[in-house]
Amino acid sequence: MNTMLRKSVLGVAGLAFAGGLAAGPLHATTATTASPVEAKPVAVAVQADKPDSGKLIPHGVQGAQSRIDLDGEQVANAKAIIAATKKAGLPERAAVISIATSLQESKLENLGHLGDRNDHDSLGLFQQRPSSGWGTPEQITDPQYSTTAFLKGLKQVDGWQDMPLTDAAQTVQVSAYPDAYAQWEQQAADLVAQHWNS
Repeated sequence: MNTMLRKSVLGVAGLAFAGGLAAGPLHATTATTASPVEAKPVAVAVQADKPDSGKLIPHGVQGAQSRIDLDGEQVANAKAIIAATKKAGLPERAAVISIATSLQESKLENLGHLGDRNDHDSLGLFQQRPSSGWGTPEQITDPQYSTTAFLKGLKQVDGWQDMPLTDAAQTVQVSAYPDAYAQWEQQAADLVAQHWNS
């Protein structure tokens, strides 16, 4: 993807976010054994529900959708994006936008320098550029750092929560192909639904 037009929406200094999440809740229930006198409380793990599709795709998908098969590394990168989104205290929709952006930019692969095939100095899951202020090559190729940098830019977009995905992603990425992000919305939403509470 040509990122010559790309400019940094953000300064990446001070990327500290407070937060943290716990695993799904445990609810205590009482199990009754043969004798009612011996009833003991038993901890039962309750799987949290999948995120509501209205939160994941509030506007419905736009245009034809693309889908690729993912290997273990790509799924791990999707999970890293979800974890960074949760750590930043942002909702599921931010993870959908982030994953769709990464699917377009790198197919969820943490790209190193690609030599002649490289688009300028673009690296990592989001093809962020050190020369545009996104961070050092080492930082940009760290999935948590690169996601946090993307999310910091997203949070600076007024009304991103109510925008179509491709508009929100494009405002951060400033791509030469602004409509390309839309095609990944369904797969991104499926990944968030599958892994948000796992």
